[in-house]
Amino acid sequence: MVRKWLGEERLFVKEQPDGRAHAHILIKYPQGKQGHMFAVVIPKNRDLVAISSMTRVDKGQQEEMKNHMKDDTDGWSEWIHEARLQLISSSVDWGIHMGHDANKKPGPLQAFNVSLPIWFDGITKHEFMHSLRRLWLAKLGIIHEIKYSYGPGVGKPGPVDDWENREAAQKERLNNIDITQTEAESPEIEFDEKMSFGTSFDPSEWA
Repeated sequence: MVRKWLGEERLFVKEQPDGRAHAHILIKYPQGKQGHMFAVVIPKNRDLVAISSMTRVDKGQQEEMKNHMKDDTDGWSEWIHEARLQLISSSVDWGIHMGHDANKKPGPLQAFNVSLPIWFDGITKHEFMHSLRRLWLAKLGIIHEIKYSYGPGVGKPGPVDDWENREAAQKERLNNIDITQTEAESPEIEFDEKMSFGTSFDPSEWA
């Protein structure tokens, strides 16, 4: 049914392999140059469709944020506070990735994601398409704030400390796996409960 709706709206569709989902589809919404990549996922053992999108902040914009943090600490705190409030007021689920300084996360803003679940008993084409639109507008609001405050950037994605730390931790766990573990033991599926649906669906797009 979801694939049928996407076809009717002529939205770009790319199937993704995902053993944890009945379907995992990447789409571009809206059509044209202004479109953003979204993931549409129907996870196993859940009665919902999850729509999400990740935005990675440009390297040049992150550098401008760092300068703002040094020159005007209170101004930076107010800016990121307003960004959080804007995401809250958009009525979507969201999460942000801030730059690390040891165990603290003072900034800059490195990436953010927006997502919405639609439960099966309430899903219609109208609800599905309006959920996409709400998520797109929520993204645009933060992207325009970033560009207005910190310029157009340099056209290159900046670092995301959370992803780098997670990849390093995963490699360390793999290196420490006991190779004598029997096949009868069920592997545990790991997921990040701190973030909403789609934490790493689309790391290629940045503001």
